Amino acid sequence: MTVITSFPPLARATARALVLGSMPGVASLAAQQYYAHPRNHFWPIMAPIAGFDAQAPYAERVDALTRAGFAVWDVLQSCVRLGSLDSAIQAGTRIPNDFAAFFAEHPGITRVCFNGTEAHNSFTRHVLPGLTQERVDRLDYVRLPSTSPAHAVAFAKKLAAWRAALAEPS
Repeated sequence: MTVITSFPPLARATARALVLGSMPGVASLAAQQYYAHPRNHFWPIMAPIAGFDAQAPYAERVDALTRAGFAVWDVLQSCVRLGSLDSAIQAGTRIPNDFAAFFAEHPGITRVCFNGTEAHNSFTRHVLPGLTQERVDRLDYVRLPSTSPAHAVAFAKKLAAWRAALAEPS
């Protein structure tokens, strides 16, 4: 099996919330775009939250998303996986991204949202131990239903959960 590598983060210095996936799937890797699978709900969910057209060209969606204060990245920098399913990640091959440096460059991030269980579990196991306690305590963590087409939850239910988690603080 081949080692696969994630993308650089989508983020501005002013980001307030970070959405973390585990590792891009086959369609995303081929397109070199986050959440490129046509049935993935990420862009249709984020469009009404961040105020953009889900069908806009990728660069426009990314610009609108990051302008709205959201950052997108993956927990893993690399792993060995055949196919797109998180369950196919080979044990012992998860290498996390450098979150200490990322959070230092994005001090306004106060909420970390996990796009599914694998992102949450990998972050907890492979990232949290390397962060300072001060950083860990400054962040609010929310595990959300996966936007993957493999996660059989109704779109409306996913949208409601994501909207609640990513709403501007009052």
